[in-house]
Amino acid sequence: MIETILTLGIAIVIAVALWYFLKNVTKLIINSVVGIVLLLVFNFFNIFGMGDIPITVASILICALGGIPGFVVLLLLNAVGITV
Repeated sequence: MIETILTLGIAIVIAVALWYFLKNVTKLIINSVVGIVLLLVFNFFNIFGMGDIPITVASILICALGGIPGFVVLLLLNAVGITV
């Protein structure tokens, strides 16, 4: 009886940990995709007339890891004249 209760308790703890982890991963993936899409849309439509942000491995990684804030950083760096 104790083994069954202990197994159920461990299963519940694992299920809650997986739920929490997957919920956060989903948000991170969505944020990364939105950041990369913003970079591509900004370059395609030339928004604000500032010119293109060079699409390099570094800029893609910044948008993928930073998401929307990463895109804003690239936008601000481009406005100042710094390219990544």
